[in-house]
Amino acid sequence: MEKATFAGGCFWCMVSPFEEQPGIHGIISGYMGGTIADPTYEQVKTGTTGHQEVVQITFDPAVFPYEKLLELYWPQIDPTDDEGQYIDRGSQYRAAIFYHNEEQHRLALRSKEALERSGRFDKPIVTEIKPAVEFFPAEEYHQDYHRKNPAAYKEERMTSGRDAFGARYWK
Repeated sequence: MEKATFAGGCFWCMVSPFEEQPGIHGIISGYMGGTIADPTYEQVKTGTTGHQEVVQITFDPAVFPYEKLLELYWPQIDPTDDEGQYIDRGSQYRAAIFYHNEEQHRLALRSKEALERSGRFDKPIVTEIKPAVEFFPAEEYHQDYHRKNPAAYKEERMTSGRDAFGARYWK
């Protein structure tokens, strides 16, 4: 098993695209980066800790290779937005790929370069690719939020602009 860690704005919206895939053995919402150990949601949401909301995925690369995770990741985000994602603004919502080994680093760079060359966007791709650091799981009420609060989750996705952006750029 390997780990993959992605920041893509609100972590609630980053779980469902990955969870039903073969070879995915777990997804945990949490925080990565930052300056304090074991941050709380209340601390992270201020944007002052340096953490980003992330999902950490445990996967079997023999069944679902890292390249496929990257193919699923890019359509979940606006890779041209360096100030957050959709209605979620602030450094805690910036998109990033946190790599866990040199192979992931190489593949992430290659996928970003391919997206840049594709001409899909008329602005630069600003999503960072950086080494994974200590991961802190989010509080339990954030885990599987889309299942625990389906109406609120659906409303969040609809009003955030995430789905409209995806339909426009990732048909």
